[in-house]
Amino acid sequence: MKRKVVDNLLFQRYHYKHRQTALAALKGVEAAEGPTAKHLLKRADEYAADVLGWKGYAPWLYVYSAMCKEFKEGWIPDNYYGQYVVPWLKGHYGQIADCKALTHRLFASDLFPDAYYHANSLWFSSDYTLTSPEEIEEKIYRGDQRFVFKGDFSERGKSIVILDNKNKNFHKITTNGVIQHYIEKHPFFDAIVADSVPTFRLTTAVDAQGQVSLRGSVLRVGRKGDSHLKASSNLRIGVDLQTGALREHCYTPDWHKLDRHPDTGFVFKGQIIPEFQKCVQAVLELHKKVPFTRIIGWDVIVDRHGDVKVMEWNGQHNDIKFSEATQGPILTGLGLETLWKTHPA
Repeated sequence: MKRKVVDNLLFQRYHYKHRQTALAALKGVEAAEGPTAKHLLKRADEYAADVLGWKGYAPWLYVYSAMCKEFKEGWIPDNYYGQYVVPWLKGHYGQIADCKALTHRLFASDLFPDAYYHANSLWFSSDYTLTSPEEIEEKIYRGDQRFVFKGDFSERGKSIVILDNKNKNFHKITTNGVIQHYIEKHPFFDAIVADSVPTFRLTTAVDAQGQVSLRGSVLRVGRKGDSHLKASSNLRIGVDLQTGALREHCYTPDWHKLDRHPDTGFVFKGQIIPEFQKCVQAVLELHKKVPFTRIIGWDVIVDRHGDVKVMEWNGQHNDIKFSEATQGPILTGLGLETLWKTHPA
């Protein structure tokens, strides 16, 4: 009985937070687009109740509708995604992505810029040779090399530690995670903003026949003065899945629309991400190695040599909200709408 009460409280808290976040996003969208048509809001309510099983999934459908000025069947609200899709199409296999030291073992790929792993008080090189922390520290501070540490189970740009001769922060690493080579990005991205390394999130999915396909693509860029991408400040721009062309507008974390980078004046419309198809093919091949994690968000960048670098893979609750709102529905044909019937929470 006590367990049921706790579960119910957690359920209410989870969906309450999503409702508040979605309504705040809706306010941001409507600041530029004007009020959302009442018939679209009504359609969202009906779809949430009739197709997804509960009206409480409607708020994110409001946001998608406000962005598109129409309603599209097949959209997946973010709280529905977290409640049903993440546990049933990813589960513990999705959680593997948060254990950084497993990356090279799983993929055996040089596309990841991993240099060293820290796991359970032991240090390893990327080929799993046991190494002393003193040796790693000496190598990191040698010359003008630059590295970045990312902790396990970190998100939204948290637990990032920059490591170089100017930032002697090796002593700050106390958790499990990975030290990666700092990526010198392609000049295309320097033109947008030079201070940090952007990423574009490629979302791929495995269908019931085992076929892997690209479903979403979003470029995320930082603000001037940020040493790395931060959820509190980064800008998002939709990317055409076929051509790699950037859409006209970027969006702030509170969903306000801009037609250029507010710090550098970079105009997004018509610009094409270099080596986009090479990036797409790379993540499609990588996903084939872990097909049991059915939906993955890959954070990818192109370096100054034109080579693809995969900064991380997200097998848990990878963000689908922006892709759904700008490119969706992105996850059709996977049977997600019926999970609430076949796999009750």
